[in-house]
Amino acid sequence: METHQHDLSHLFRQLGYSGAPEHIDQFIATHRLEQGVSLPDAVFWTPAQAHFLRRALADDSDWAEVVDMFAVRLTR
Repeated sequence: METHQHDLSHLFRQLGYSGAPEHIDQFIATHRLEQGVSLPDAVFWTPAQAHFLRRALADDSDWAEVVDMFAVRLTR
């Protein structure tokens, strides 16, 4: 089984956003994850984005680590 190391830029592109560092920083500056809310359940995702995030975590896919890292950045 082949696994890939994804980063935040790849995750943003997978979610349909620009992967440019300044766009990532802007997103993080303008979105917050409420305490007790899991990342896929945040109100700012489309259903398709939420589904992707939910599957990445549930399947413990090669996306799971970067999704977790992203959730931490949104709770700071």
